[in-house]
Amino acid sequence: MPKPLPSYLSLAACLAASTLTFAADDRGGIEFFERKIRPVLVQKCYKCHSADTKKPKGGLLLDTREGIRRGGESGHGVVPGNLEESLVIRALRHEKGLEMPPNEKLSDQIIADFERWVRDGAVDPRDGKSAPVLAKIDFERAKNFWSFQPIQNPQPPKVRGSWAQSDIDRFIQAKLEENGLAPVADAEPRVFIRRLYFDLIGLPPTPEEVEAFVADPSPQATQKIVDKLLASPQFGERWGRHWLDVVRYGESTGMERNYTYPYAWRYRDYVIASFNADKPFNEFIVEQVAGDLLPAKTKEERYEHYVATGLLAIGPKSLNERNNEKFLMDVVDDQIDVTTRAFLGLTASCARCHDHKFDPIPTREYYSLAGIFRSTDTYYGTGGGRGNRQAGRVLALAGDSVQPVSATGSQTQNKSDRKRLVAQLQKAEARLAKLKKSGTQQQVAKLQRQIDELKKQLQGKNKKQAPVAGQSGNNALKFMGVLDSAQPQDTQIRIRGEADDRGDTVPRGFLTIASSGREYPIEGSGRLQYAQWLVDPANPLTARVAVNRIWQHLFGQGIVPSVNNFGANGDRPSHPELLDYLATQFVKNNWSVKKMIRSIVLSRVYRLSCAENPNAKEVDPQNRLLSRMNHRRLEAEAIRDAMLAVSGQLDLEPAKGSIVESIGNGDVGRTIQPSRFEIESNKRSVYLPIVRSAVPEMLRTFDFPEPSIVFGQRDVTTVPTQALYMMNSPFVIEQSKHFAQRLLNKEGLQDDERVDLAYRLAFSRPASAAEKAKSLAFVAEATKSADRNKAWTGFCQALLASAEFRYIE
Repeated sequence: MPKPLPSYLSLAACLAASTLTFAADDRGGIEFFERKIRPVLVQKCYKCHSADTKKPKGGLLLDTREGIRRGGESGHGVVPGNLEESLVIRALRHEKGLEMPPNEKLSDQIIADFERWVRDGAVDPRDGKSAPVLAKIDFERAKNFWSFQPIQNPQPPKVRGSWAQSDIDRFIQAKLEENGLAPVADAEPRVFIRRLYFDLIGLPPTPEEVEAFVADPSPQATQKIVDKLLASPQFGERWGRHWLDVVRYGESTGMERNYTYPYAWRYRDYVIASFNADKPFNEFIVEQVAGDLLPAKTKEERYEHYVATGLLAIGPKSLNERNNEKFLMDVVDDQIDVTTRAFLGLTASCARCHDHKFDPIPTREYYSLAGIFRSTDTYYGTGGGRGNRQAGRVLALAGDSVQPVSATGSQTQNKSDRKRLVAQLQKAEARLAKLKKSGTQQQVAKLQRQIDELKKQLQGKNKKQAPVAGQSGNNALKFMGVLDSAQPQDTQIRIRGEADDRGDTVPRGFLTIASSGREYPIEGSGRLQYAQWLVDPANPLTARVAVNRIWQHLFGQGIVPSVNNFGANGDRPSHPELLDYLATQFVKNNWSVKKMIRSIVLSRVYRLSCAENPNAKEVDPQNRLLSRMNHRRLEAEAIRDAMLAVSGQLDLEPAKGSIVESIGNGDVGRTIQPSRFEIESNKRSVYLPIVRSAVPEMLRTFDFPEPSIVFGQRDVTTVPTQALYMMNSPFVIEQSKHFAQRLLNKEGLQDDERVDLAYRLAFSRPASAAEKAKSLAFVAEATKSADRNKAWTGFCQALLASAEFRYIE
């Protein structure tokens, strides 16, 4: 019998540094509890099972962590990780005579959320007795909290010596000196350039680019490389994907009826293009919240603005929901959640059922925001029938106007659309008459442009629509987005979050705690004023949250580690003065993401090595003071893209559209098999289909975030399935073959030179003498039982599977 090919894992063990295990903290679990679990407990369970109940049924208290885990007369309420032993799960399922709530079975989705919560450890931040809902929040006192105070413009501190090369470095060094610490040495040029390439474009440098930098690692050479990478189209693909994590980008509804979003990819491409163009971040925010309400100079700009509002349409939808009002309020809640967490770092949706438990956000103000989004029509598509009780439409660019159209067929002439436009036009003309008497010329001109746009859309309603050039009426340029409703109006508080249990009507408005005092009178839905309020330079949160996200992607953790939560339940900043300095510079530089990144990566602290700092182990075990660089694992997309790059198979041409559009409307798992989304592609991973509950295996295996939830920082786990994937995946094996062929096709090279080239391609460094010897011995041994190509394939797979390939220092 032929001798078996030696295991490449044994070689990988010799070649690679040991993998670090990062234990994910409970932050994501807390967010899930606050979004999915606590509201249901408040609405459905506290009436019979809380401390406010005179005699809790069955002795079961569900309003504290201790109570829900202890359980009652029938057993433990929740046993983390064990569904079958958890009384609450059995009661929600209505098993074995248990029914909770009595006489009502909750939806399959809610039960699935509770099952996931228990399975993932039942993270529960509730201590002691349930906190009573506050009758009144003292906003003046609340504004003493660090993140609600005005952004300052601190002067960089004076520090000793010549280590600091920028103002950023001076803030870092001052904090190190306060704690008796000093920074470690700079990273070697090969390490630094690999870090720079992955951080800015998500791809490894070529051996030639590495050697050129090693020959000249001067500040001037570094600046040229940074500018080249920032100008690369791959920059937007890298940093656009970071943003898609934050805004829970997905190409289907998820939940019980998982219908596809065939046009979600247009929002994805908008995001990538925006980062490449270095669109000012304040404009980026306004376009996503209210792009449909902005004036446009060209049809292309108008289309871009409308597509940007896809942010508000791409969230998960419970299409199986029978109660239309509940469905609409769930959509509103998703829109409040994504805009407040992504832009403000606040969990405002936690105030849906009661005043926020931790932050100064009253329920009234939640419904002030809700009124804005209830006055907004969301066009998300999905075909009707087959369990889809909430089918919607999409938008289409036809001629000079944007029209709601069927998600599955040709454009529809809908009476409600015309009614909406007429109502908007009448209100706008009434406002114009008032402005001509008391407003400024600029205000009049701006409103006149909006009226002209409305008239264009109305004219389009009264005649046969002109298709987009080169397209038939059925194939007009469709996309997801929002429009103002025909009759914008304030909404009522929903008692305990119950859609049909109404309280007082509250005027549309914003969060007091983040307001500067400047007035933004509501017009139409109020979305445009909401967007303007978000980017008001006096808003204490928006710029801080934005620069903290940028910092986190470059150092592995934010100055505020809880990047989505700047409230009381979040972390405190390690360098508050630096955070304010960066936020001030960000606004001063026209909210330029590229300028902010450039200033950070050209700092001395970014160049530090990952060398251990013995003095810091006790003083700063988490390295929050940054006496060294953090050792970081690449994200799933960067690992996949790097494999394609070193194998020579990467296709850098941007993908056109998405396979989801080609497949069309349907219910994933019922009318569309998930396997249809498993495509072979050599494009960058940002273009892979992100269908909820059917994310590509490679991405799932390496901690791709749940695309239904706002994510700011991904978990990093080390689990056996990752090693198994690198060993058995057809994709990895295929790239290993191409990698080997790339080495063997190099004429005139000796085998030791091929080993060296492999290391330069995979790790951006030459192989050591010992590594060459082990590698050659492996290839020689493998060749005894297999042909030369298979032997080199095994060697290449060992490199791709190694920890060094997946980590940057």
